[in-house]
Amino acid sequence: MNGEAMHALAKRLWPINRSLTGDGVRQTLRILGEDLPGLELFEVPSGTRVFDWTVPKEWRVRNAWIRTPEGRRICNFADNNLHLVGYSAPVHATLGWEALNEHLYSLPEQADAIPYITSYYQERWGFCIAHREREGLPREGEYEVFIDSELFDGSLTYAELVLPGDTDREVFLSTYVCHPSMANNELSGPVVTSFLARWIAALPRRRHTYRIVFIPETIGSITYLSSRVDHLKSKVDAGFNVSCIGDDRAYSYLPSRAGDTLSDQVARHVLKWIAPEFRSYRWSDRGSDERQYCAPGVDLPIASIMRSKYAEYPEYHTSLDDLERVVTPAGLEGGFLALRRAVEALERNCRPRVTVSCEPQLGKRGLYPTLSTKDTGAQVRVMMEFLTWSDGKLSLLDIADKCEVPVWELYPYLDTFTRNGLVVED
Repeated sequence: MNGEAMHALAKRLWPINRSLTGDGVRQTLRILGEDLPGLELFEVPSGTRVFDWTVPKEWRVRNAWIRTPEGRRICNFADNNLHLVGYSAPVHATLGWEALNEHLYSLPEQADAIPYITSYYQERWGFCIAHREREGLPREGEYEVFIDSELFDGSLTYAELVLPGDTDREVFLSTYVCHPSMANNELSGPVVTSFLARWIAALPRRRHTYRIVFIPETIGSITYLSSRVDHLKSKVDAGFNVSCIGDDRAYSYLPSRAGDTLSDQVARHVLKWIAPEFRSYRWSDRGSDERQYCAPGVDLPIASIMRSKYAEYPEYHTSLDDLERVVTPAGLEGGFLALRRAVEALERNCRPRVTVSCEPQLGKRGLYPTLSTKDTGAQVRVMMEFLTWSDGKLSLLDIADKCEVPVWELYPYLDTFTRNGLVVED
């Protein structure tokens, strides 16, 4: 099953320390590239101006920990990379409790969770700790703090895979690779996207060209757009931001800013049929790279199909977002299926047009069932509904909605009618 294979890949990527920049991102992309021939890595130097932003310094961490007055080592980066505040500056100092406490972060409402905290654009240092452990630390004596890190002029790394199709009209898929060891809010996105890319690459024919990117969130999408926005605006017909796609609790949909793009239509249609109780969010609930892709002046048709949406499940941005409690093989399989259905719908979508006047005679072509049953009656109803709406004006997705069936149930009828010359695909 894809679910087990995706879960195994997530476990392999789990211990890598990822951030906006650095070797963790490069290592992750190299691993994903092992099964994605053609995946190309790009480096953008620190200090590069990208729209209203600047590519930050590169961050590298070798070690980090706190030694308590009694000699215990806690908040050890080697044990869990969430212990260190992202982009922490180097420090080696001896501090009393009051001074140290100003650099500790915990969640009283989730006493056993290590929070995920970052400080990308203001230099500081800090440690994240389970609140229960923080409460038990001695208030007397001296603590030794050690962070062996560096911030330097390096580069931001992202990867792009382009899979050419029969036309230059593009479908754009984006996911991010900038979070450390968290499962749904990080690894599910790139893992499911990589398996989806493998499936797309193996298709015997692609109508669309597929542009698939693995980037750091926010600054990565801004950096990517800064050099490609004109191309994307002229070529992209649809696309999805892939995030939080690996648990098995829910399905969610976040619209594009426009709300009425082909991507929105596909997302709503697919989720309606595979998960009728899916959660539908508003554009005001945005929080990932759709903010950049749909920004004024960019306005790409990008929507999001998710499982439990970021910031909407209790383990979000904590150490509890793991590969046991949250992300499962079944959850990843379901997320993959939803996106695969969406891509299939984009590939098969057309404007069918009947080639004969009046109602076609199906019997002489061997297309009408010779035995009347409840099942064949339903099939005939769908066939005739399909034909009556095939006027060259409605898309296959529109017709599926008219017929009140999933679009994938129309593929065999489209193929049969096309093969028999009754329908052409405009």
